[in-house]
Amino acid sequence: MGKQKVSLVSLGCPKNLVDAEVMLGHLPPERFEIITDEAEADIIIVNTCSFIDEAKEESVDTILDVAEYKNSGRCRLLVVSGCMPQRYRDQLEAELPEVDIFMGTADAPRIVEMLEQNGDGEAGIGLPEYLYDHDTPRLRSSPFYSTYVKIAEGCSNCCSYCVIPSLRGNLRSRSIESVVAEVSRLVEEGVKEINLIAQDVTAYGQDRSDGASLVELLRQLVKIEDLQWLRLLYAYPDGISDELLDLIATEEKICDYLDIPLQHIDDRILGMMNRRVDEQGVRELLQRIRQRMPDATLRTSFIVGFPGETDAEYAKLLNFVNEGHFERVGVFRYSREEGTAAAAIEEQIPVRVKRARYHKLMKAQSRVSFRKNREIIGRVEPVLVEGYSEETELLLSGRSIRQAPEVDGQVYITAGRAEIGDIVPLKITDSSEYDLIGEIVEEPTA
Repeated sequence: MGKQKVSLVSLGCPKNLVDAEVMLGHLPPERFEIITDEAEADIIIVNTCSFIDEAKEESVDTILDVAEYKNSGRCRLLVVSGCMPQRYRDQLEAELPEVDIFMGTADAPRIVEMLEQNGDGEAGIGLPEYLYDHDTPRLRSSPFYSTYVKIAEGCSNCCSYCVIPSLRGNLRSRSIESVVAEVSRLVEEGVKEINLIAQDVTAYGQDRSDGASLVELLRQLVKIEDLQWLRLLYAYPDGISDELLDLIATEEKICDYLDIPLQHIDDRILGMMNRRVDEQGVRELLQRIRQRMPDATLRTSFIVGFPGETDAEYAKLLNFVNEGHFERVGVFRYSREEGTAAAAIEEQIPVRVKRARYHKLMKAQSRVSFRKNREIIGRVEPVLVEGYSEETELLLSGRSIRQAPEVDGQVYITAGRAEIGDIVPLKITDSSEYDLIGEIVEEPTA
């Protein structure tokens, strides 16, 4: 019997992508061939997200789309994994008879066992307790020069709107030695940019008794000789210490970039969200960051339409965005998630109001982002070359040190030569709200 062909679609965040790569890594290459064409696949896996309503809708639509290949293609097994089965298995089994196997957020190591059962067994979905390490097989799908490394799993923050703790369990941090070993191997394989991820990277090590902390982890990682860029994603505001900021400011390998989900600025709303940092704490944090790193790139996310959010409280958030503290902002419309404390609040905001608040806040930030991008025209900045532009093969494209993968726009390179994966000095010549335009120069970056 020949190899079985497997195609995987991963939805949602980078943390979900790492889970998908670990799942693929557990498929023995002598028995399974990974392909990208679902029409030719014997087995199709959809790794789902169910964080908010839009993510759930995308997951269901994708499942139904690929299920068509059971009729028109070669697919004999359709597997649905990740957050949706962890949360809704019984409901999904009733509503999606096309699916043969459901797998939870911790079931990646059991992929072969579950495939061998052909959906006939009663293996069940495991508890969200799994934590991969440096010895875990992982088949990376990201570009050779950049990848994500998950330093912890789960979350113990218990924000009132969030289902993550119920889907992924409480905080579980890897050892420093494990993370360093994985990053060292990745750098040896040619990776230049490591993006450290977790639900809250600043909580790293708090569950361990060996003294592990984010600061100590970073101190060990920057010793890796050929590592170029080290980026932190998803830093909870009350975990950003002066010690951490000083380390980021002084270590050349750590990008002066912080993604700090704030969610709101009004104290009453923050209290209802069960967030631990109030407006004063947020403003003091921003001041501490700018004192040490005046040129840092800051990204945050906000939720509009949280239950009970008044016009005045929304206006306060809008004014805060207009103050221009952030280079990048993501905005989410509140999603009422069953089982969360916020879902029980009676004063839910109408969809049309949430939509209007979303668009107004995004428009306000687009003006801020445009202004901040215009301010760096004329400067020379390091840029990671990623390939040819999707719009035209006449232009190279990449990301500056100010831009995280997938969420922060691109740099379009109009002059100069470079290879994919090179980090080159580039003079910024023009910009839009989210993208930069520039030319490769010979002189080194400052």
